[in-house]
Amino acid sequence: MVRFLQARGVRARAMTSAIGHGPRHMNAPAPVTITPVLVADLIVEDEPMPLYVHIIDHPDARVLVDTGMTVLHPWLDDLNPTLHPLTEQDFDLAAVDIVVNTHLHADHCGGNHLFAGRPIYVQRQELDDAHTEDEYLREWVDAPGVRYVPVDGELELLPGVRLVPAPGHTRGMQMVVVETGRRPLIVGGDVAVWHGEFDEPPTEGRRRVLALEPELVWLSHEHEPWRPPAA
Repeated sequence: MVRFLQARGVRARAMTSAIGHGPRHMNAPAPVTITPVLVADLIVEDEPMPLYVHIIDHPDARVLVDTGMTVLHPWLDDLNPTLHPLTEQDFDLAAVDIVVNTHLHADHCGGNHLFAGRPIYVQRQELDDAHTEDEYLREWVDAPGVRYVPVDGELELLPGVRLVPAPGHTRGMQMVVVETGRRPLIVGGDVAVWHGEFDEPPTEGRRRVLALEPELVWLSHEHEPWRPPAA
């Protein structure tokens, strides 16, 4: 198996970021919340690392960004995962209208089967690579009933919420940018696996993050969002 996770993490409680509530977001176009949900604890290079999915509650829809894992698989044994799947949490699966996969590595798409029949947005490049490259667990990518909506480049998913390509971790990586009326918020998946990667030579995806001058960037494998130094 190709190791696709290289990071360090520390344990902490999940946080919720609210848009449109309080003085910092008075100019927000609509009340939107971003809520991280811990779905697994991993061990990477002998260090603990969390795995989060993120819920975006928008006035027009509830969006789930990535789906985590629901079962163990020998292909992921080297990550020694302890799972907290969405099916075992106080989480209404039926309330999810739209699913976004930032990319299709197994720890990000292992719950896609829970949303069979609902649209799952992924970059076309990522979907193509998931069927040809060795770092993807194809049986989870192509779980029964999964319906992908291939995206080519940027897409306005909802008013004030757009998908933006962020290649680097994978060629077809994408992030979700939420406009606030001020500095945007980003749900970045693995655009950076840990905060320190923002201090390293940037990938194209991280350059796009920095160019947006976001207030917060939520990552899949960090408990706390990353804040640019200027923030």
